[in-house]
Amino acid sequence: MADPVAEVVSLLRPSPSISKLVTGGGQWLVERTELGSPFYCAVVEGRCLMTIAGREPMALTAGDFVLVPKIFSFTMSSMEPPPRGAFAQRLETSPGVFRLGDPEAPAEIKALVGHCGFGSDDKALLVSLLPEVIHVHGEERLMALVRMINDETRADRAAREMVLHRLLEVLFIDALRSAATAKMPPGLLRGMADPLLAPTLRRIHADPGRSMTVETLAREAAMSRSTFFDRFRKEVGVAPMEYATGWRMALAKELILEEVAMADIAERVGYGSTSAFSVAFNRHVGMPPGAFSRAMAAA
Repeated sequence: MADPVAEVVSLLRPSPSISKLVTGGGQWLVERTELGSPFYCAVVEGRCLMTIAGREPMALTAGDFVLVPKIFSFTMSSMEPPPRGAFAQRLETSPGVFRLGDPEAPAEIKALVGHCGFGSDDKALLVSLLPEVIHVHGEERLMALVRMINDETRADRAAREMVLHRLLEVLFIDALRSAATAKMPPGLLRGMADPLLAPTLRRIHADPGRSMTVETLAREAAMSRSTFFDRFRKEVGVAPMEYATGWRMALAKELILEEVAMADIAERVGYGSTSAFSVAFNRHVGMPPGAFSRAMAAA
């Protein structure tokens, strides 16, 4: 069957942006606004504070890995941050290597930090299926992947961009696998951790073109309609058909960009005619497929 987590990451198309080695000493603080990009951090040595808007501060120590797929405001600082508004000391000592705080103070933190982008036009939908923040400790595979990304970014080897794209995909998948527990907030990972819902999610991804209703999905899951509906919405965060339609439209956008014939797209994402697909696409996206195709071509 299809692997929903792998498919979501593949459609997101994570692409490299910035990768840097950061050290800090004394009192320091860096701040990122919502205008930033997806962010990850691997703490190699020492410790620091990370405060994401609307959440309690997290103390990060050596071996911690944090991935923030969504765009949030947050700060990273020394364990005792400087007063807000204080002059931010930030020095690039060599390409991709930054020193925070007092350059004369002993280094108390060493971290590999990266930013990336998502190439998908439907990234808002796809990112909404992922946890807002992933924080795991002691996963050496993740630390090794971040080191490889940093090394590849610094080097000028053949096929560098392809390697970085693949490494980012593996990093995202491994981070999601490491965080996949029933304790996660509602979303795709929590749904995949539910033994009764995981087969349903796999079927939706494996064959989005088949006829689906809440009743047929509930029957395949061996649950009553109401029990299935409530459980799906509680664990995945959206209603079953809302999830199925969102996934169908995400696939349809990719197929339009690949210039697949409209009749074939309609069939592959579960609509009996081109006109029915066009109406559904317009309702979901806010423009008909042809206008979407022209807008993407112009962009």
